[in-house]
Amino acid sequence: MKDETFDDTFPFTPNFMEINGFNMHYIDEGKGEPILCHHGMPTWSYLYRNFIMELKKDYRVIAPDAMGFGKSDVPQDKPYLLKQHVDNLTKLILKLDLTELTLIFQDWGGPLSLGFAVDYPERIKRLVIMNTSIGVMKEGSKSWYYRMEKLGKYEKYIKNTGGIIRMGIYNKGKVTPTLLNAYNAPFPRDEYYIGSLAWPKDIPVGNSHPSAKPMIHIRKNLHKLLDKPKILIWGMKDPIFPTWTIDWWNKIYPGIETYKIENASHFLQEDAPELIISLIKDFLNKYP
Repeated sequence: MKDETFDDTFPFTPNFMEINGFNMHYIDEGKGEPILCHHGMPTWSYLYRNFIMELKKDYRVIAPDAMGFGKSDVPQDKPYLLKQHVDNLTKLILKLDLTELTLIFQDWGGPLSLGFAVDYPERIKRLVIMNTSIGVMKEGSKSWYYRMEKLGKYEKYIKNTGGIIRMGIYNKGKVTPTLLNAYNAPFPRDEYYIGSLAWPKDIPVGNSHPSAKPMIHIRKNLHKLLDKPKILIWGMKDPIFPTWTIDWWNKIYPGIETYKIENASHFLQEDAPELIISLIKDFLNKYP
């Protein structure tokens, strides 16, 4: 898969960096001010292929694959926890010495990107927030996958990558064989699902959860980014993050420029790439 372009829909040179004992894959295209795009689950940098193609004309675009996803290695002996993922991303950004950085993120890309940003706010210039959240569920709360796990269907559901992708794209005409191949390719055998299986369970439920402390740290330090220009772009048909999450972000960052995309779901980058890219380009030009 290292050099796979998926019918030339992902025509970018693969880059790899040894980080914490595994090889992390990342795209690094274009020149100029850096923009880093981070995916969530079960996607990878392929999610941002349209963004990379357009934004690299005027910027340097970096799009990493988290440990266990995309073209990155899938170590079997590491903790697939928030703290580990944030440390991996932090080491990548510091080794690339990225400053004046614009972060674009969605889903688990939110906690990872903001996990870096709150500790290195001096390196951040702008934020583009899409369908994500930061927080710890109350002790005793039932996670979205609780019933699946109780019925013994959790693994089957998570390993149905194509089904998750279809669920998270509102415009079903966008779900092509090439797209499904690109998202299924990182998971050729059972052991490759270790990251996907871990991420839903890493949503902290109660303060005793192993990822509660780092998540609380991020949440308590979001104020360090108050002065950074930011934009909120939201897919309104998302079955994962309810629309009230928009209000939550507006309380965290009062007055944040907000755009609601009615015909877009969880993977809004697939549903409305042209519109989102246009909004981002306008935002970048507004805050040079």
